[in-house]
Amino acid sequence: MTSSTEDVTNQLHRGNTEDDFLPDAYADADAENQGQVEIPDDELETAFSFKKLWAFTGPGFLMSIAYLDPGNIESDLQSGAQAAYKLLWVLLSAHIIGMLLQRMSARLGVVSGKHMAEVAFEYYPRAPRIALWLMIEIAIVCSDMQEVIGTAIAIFLLSKGMVPLYIGVFVTILDTFTFLLIDRYGIRKLELIFGVLIFTMTVSFGYEFIIVKPPIGEVVSGMVIPWCTGCGKEEFMQAISVVGAVIMPHNLYLHSALVKSRRVNRKDRRCVAEANKYFTLESAIALLVSFFINLFVVAVFAHGLYQKTNADVREMCIARHDIPDSNIFPNNTDPVEVDIYKGGIYLGCQFGQLAMIIWGIGIFAAGQSSTMTGTYTGQFVMEGFVRIEWPKWKRVLITRAVAITPTLILTFYSQGVQNLTGMNDFLNCIQMVQLPFALIPIITFTSSRKIMHDFKSSKAFQIFALATSAVILSINVYFISDYVSSRLGTDWYILIVLAPITTCYVVFVIYLAIYCLVSCELIPDTLNIRGFSFNKIDENDAPWLVENVNGAHDNDGYM
Repeated sequence: MTSSTEDVTNQLHRGNTEDDFLPDAYADADAENQGQVEIPDDELETAFSFKKLWAFTGPGFLMSIAYLDPGNIESDLQSGAQAAYKLLWVLLSAHIIGMLLQRMSARLGVVSGKHMAEVAFEYYPRAPRIALWLMIEIAIVCSDMQEVIGTAIAIFLLSKGMVPLYIGVFVTILDTFTFLLIDRYGIRKLELIFGVLIFTMTVSFGYEFIIVKPPIGEVVSGMVIPWCTGCGKEEFMQAISVVGAVIMPHNLYLHSALVKSRRVNRKDRRCVAEANKYFTLESAIALLVSFFINLFVVAVFAHGLYQKTNADVREMCIARHDIPDSNIFPNNTDPVEVDIYKGGIYLGCQFGQLAMIIWGIGIFAAGQSSTMTGTYTGQFVMEGFVRIEWPKWKRVLITRAVAITPTLILTFYSQGVQNLTGMNDFLNCIQMVQLPFALIPIITFTSSRKIMHDFKSSKAFQIFALATSAVILSINVYFISDYVSSRLGTDWYILIVLAPITTCYVVFVIYLAIYCLVSCELIPDTLNIRGFSFNKIDENDAPWLVENVNGAHDNDGYM
């Protein structure tokens, strides 16, 4: 690491009592251990060790929260209601692709000793770096809005409408600060809280799965058969929505920072390789859990609402007198329209009040857990891109205020809960727009010999990542264009307004793609193109490649 970067890192962490979660790679061992989890220092093993796995367990589960936020849950239930079990293979594929992307993110953090935003700061010139930062900030705010909406709806549902939506929106400010208090007691305590929330979601949505009793054979075939018999454009668009809801841009930035909470000896190549192995395994386990939670939701609504009309559900709800808002489903023969609020009402109508309450608890846990990971992501992104460190409470207050303002406006001046849930598609669309600004850089960084050295991605994996990214981005472009044309229309004046924005967007994506192809050594870095600085980044420190380390710091090799 260069001396300037070293100075900045020390300045960021010196005297910071609120951010102990962020390790200082050049501090004393005692101070370092306060913010990092110590890895057992027994002899390195070639075989699997549960003790080591437990030491590395945590970051992957915090990362997996993004796969379980209210936006994902809503996408799941709409997938089940619209296509039954036919799109479960899409959900599984999205989790597998997400796992491979998160693996790259974790490896970047372990090998480089820096998180993704820090690497981006060093890799890109000033102007594109600022643009990249702004795009990710937009993605974080949109994700935060989904969490605000989900939490407010859960409170509204659990209180049977007694707590107004705007009160639930304000509560999301206060409850976030409770997590900041827990954070002060150490990363392990915080990881435990997140584990409890994930367990709550597993129990809540698993309970719904058990009482609904969907046919297991159809569920399994939907997972393993990559086809959608009798599906049309609506099902195709829903499949795209599933992929877009699962693969979140800001999550790649988050995971590369979370792995720095473990103290890995980067002087020893075997320790670095071991950390990569256990972080990959831990992430796979975490995403397997999140997949089953998502599967529970899809299966519940596939079994109960597939090929049902609004009138069918309305008739069932009116027969009950203990369910609030039982006439929310319109009296028509259109296919049933459902969201996370209507989903809770339907479960109450079909299986009783307890099912509705348990659903609300699950949504509340999803909103609460995802809101804190969004806070961490915002903190890491700001510190990495602009080298400004704010106290977490200030960062939370500003981000949450930006997310709450439009939500409150809708709450006060519209139909309330219906418009809140209706924002989900719009927010997913915006996050799809931001996806290239995380996807392309992570491939760029993990393919760079200067950053990853002998841990750089293999050529085969680079080709796979590039091909997968091209497919994902093409799907997203189709979804975005369809969404915009269906909502705004294709009149000439709309196209004139969108044309310059679209042009700037495409040019920036191509700009990042050229850097990526140079990093993958598919384009020579000797090219002299105006606006590009292919040799800007210095070679990243690789302590495991140095035989004799004679530095002023005893812990240079620790992350």
